Amino acid sequence: MEKRRIFKTLLSIEDAKNKLLQYYTPKPLDFEYTDLEFVYGRVLAEDIFSPIDVPNFDRASMDGFAVRAEDTFGADEDKPIELNIIGKIDTGEKPIISVNKGEAVEIGTGAAMPKGADAVIMVEYTERFGSKVFVFKSVTPNENVITAGSDIMIGELVLRKGQLITSKEIGVLAALGLRKVKVFKKPRVAILSTGNELTPPGNPLEYGKIYDINTYSIAGAVIECGCEPIIMGVVKDDWKDMENKLKEAFKIGDCVITSGSTSAGVGDLIYKVIDSLGEPGIIVHGLAVKPGKPTIIGMINGKLFFGLPGYPTSAMIIFRLIVQPILTKLSGLSEGFTEANLEAKVAQKIFSTKGRREYLPVHIVMDEKGEYNAYPILTGSGAITTFALADGFIEIPEEIAIIDENEKVTVKLITPKLRLADLVIIGSHCVGVDILVNCLREIQSSFTAKIINVGSLGGLHAIKRGEADLSGIHLIDESSGEYNLPFLKTPDLLGKAVLIKGYKREQGLITAPGNPKKITSISDLIRDDVTFINRNLGSGTRILIDRYLKIYAEEQGISFNELKSKISGYNTIAKSHSAVAASIAYGKADVGVGIRAVAEYYKLHFIPLANEQYDFVTLKNKLQKKSVKSFIDMLSSNFFKEELNKRAPGLITDSETGSIIDINM
Repeated sequence: MEKRRIFKTLLSIEDAKNKLLQYYTPKPLDFEYTDLEFVYGRVLAEDIFSPIDVPNFDRASMDGFAVRAEDTFGADEDKPIELNIIGKIDTGEKPIISVNKGEAVEIGTGAAMPKGADAVIMVEYTERFGSKVFVFKSVTPNENVITAGSDIMIGELVLRKGQLITSKEIGVLAALGLRKVKVFKKPRVAILSTGNELTPPGNPLEYGKIYDINTYSIAGAVIECGCEPIIMGVVKDDWKDMENKLKEAFKIGDCVITSGSTSAGVGDLIYKVIDSLGEPGIIVHGLAVKPGKPTIIGMINGKLFFGLPGYPTSAMIIFRLIVQPILTKLSGLSEGFTEANLEAKVAQKIFSTKGRREYLPVHIVMDEKGEYNAYPILTGSGAITTFALADGFIEIPEEIAIIDENEKVTVKLITPKLRLADLVIIGSHCVGVDILVNCLREIQSSFTAKIINVGSLGGLHAIKRGEADLSGIHLIDESSGEYNLPFLKTPDLLGKAVLIKGYKREQGLITAPGNPKKITSISDLIRDDVTFINRNLGSGTRILIDRYLKIYAEEQGISFNELKSKISGYNTIAKSHSAVAASIAYGKADVGVGIRAVAEYYKLHFIPLANEQYDFVTLKNKLQKKSVKSFIDMLSSNFFKEELNKRAPGLITDSETGSIIDINM
C-alpha cells in the first residue's frame, strides 16, 4: 500500500518566502520594444522622460480673438475697446501674423497663438463690425491660452518603470510621439489542475464530478500580475500522465502552477513527481496556515513551481499571499501595485484555532458613521463562492482564538480598489431577493448589490448597527403567531425602523420525486426510516420548524428535547433553501423544510405547511437613499410581480407588497 506523506515541518508564510528566496531571486526576465497599439496591459521597462513640450506651442483654448492683454484693460459693457482685425488663424495652421498694439487676430480653439498676442478674448464678449472688433471684457495675460509645456515639459519624468500601461498611459505615450515602447517581456505561467473528479467547463457533468474552477481563477489572477497564462488543462491522478504534463509545462513556462494533489492522501502524487523532475525539487511542503496547509513550493532546474491546494478559496488565498508577490516581480510591476489594505471593525465574533494562522474571507460594508465593517464568510475554503464574493480577507495570528465584535482588524483587499455596493442587503436567504436585484439591474446595468445571508435575526442585528440598507426577514412570534412586526417593537428598533411589506412564501416539506417514503406531515420526521435535513439556527425557517415540533411534542405529551432526539438528522443543518433541496435531490436526506420555488427547481415533491410572510426592514433614515427607494419601487412594480410569478412559484405578492409600516408605539 502507498504510504501517506505526513507534514512534519509546517512553515509560516514568512519562513516559506525566505526559504524560497534562498533558491531564487525574482526579477523581470527581459525586455522588448512593442508598438504603441499593442502595449495595453504591458509593464514599462524604463522611466519615460518627455522628449518634447506638450503642447510644443502656445495655443488658444477658446474661439475668439488673439490680443495683447494690455490692450483690453478697462473694457466693459458700457465702455468697449475697439481693435483692428488683421487676419485669422485656423487650427493646425502656422501663424505668419504678428499682433501689434491695437490689433487682434481671429482664432479658433487649438490654433497656435500669433507672435505678439498673449491672451484670447472669448467670442461671446466681442462684437465684430467689418474689420473692427469691439471688446466688452478685459483679459489678463495668458487667459484662455494653453502655454507651451504647461501640460508636460521637455525632460519631465512622465511615466515610471514598473507602471502598468492602461488606456490613460497610452494617451500620454501618444502625446509624446512615441511609436515603440520598451516593456518587460511577459512571463509565461503554465497552469494545471489535478484530480480525477475534475471536468473541463462546457462538458456534461457526471454525478460525483465537479467543474475545473481553479485553472480559470488562477489564469485570471496571473493576468492581473502582468503575466501570460498558459492553460494546460486537467491532469488525472496518474504518475505518468502527471509527469508528462509537468515536463511539458516546465518546457514552455517560466513558472508552473498546479492546484490539487498537494495533501497527504495516498492519491496525492504531485510532490513526488516534482521531486523526480530536477533539482532542487520540493523546497516547501506544508504551511502553518488555515486554509492552505498543503501548499508546495519547488524549483526545477531554475524554474519556479507552486503547488496550490485544491479547494478554490485555499488556492486563491495562497496565490495572493505567496505567488502574487513573486509574479509581479517577474513581470516588472511596481511593488505593491496589486495590494491594498484597509482598517475595519469585525461585525460579529470570530472563533479561530490556536496554533495555526488563519486567513478568513470577509465582506466589507460601511455603517452610518462611515466606518468599514467586516462580515466573515463562513462557507469554508471548499465553497466556490467564498473567494468570489469576498472583498478581502483578514489574518488571524496563531496565538489568537477569538476576535470580539467591533474589534478592529486589517483587511487585505482582493483587488486594489474597493467598490462598495449601491445596496447592502443582510438577512435571510430568499431567491425572491435575487430576482428583485436582477430586475433592478435590467433597468440600471451599473446597479450593484451585496447580499449577505446571515439569517433573519442576524439581519435585524445588522440593521441595528446601521450596516445594512435592508434586511429580509421571516420571523414568526411564537406567542401570537404573527410574522415580523413583533420583532420591530424592541427598544433599539421601535421608532427607528420600518417594515416594508414583501410577499408570501409557501413553505413545506420537500421530499424526493414521487414522495417514496409517503411523508405527509411533521409527525413523520420521528420515523426510523426517515432522515431529516434541518436549517441553521437564527433562520426564519428553523424557527418555523421548531414551532411545529413544539406543538407536536405538546400533543404527544413529551418534551421538545425528547422529540428532537427521535429525529434522525435534526442536528444536520443546511444554510439555505437550495442546500436543503440539493441534499434531498442527491439522496443525503429524505425530507427537509423549504420553499416551493426550490422544490420545483430541483423537480422534487412538495407538501405545503404554511404561507409565511417574507418582509424587509430598514431604518427610517435609509428611506431617502436612492438605492433603497429604487428597491421599494421595484418591489411594488408589476415587472417584479410578473418575474416572481414566472421564476419563483410559491412566492406570491399582494396589494400590500411594497407598502411601508411605521411602528411608533
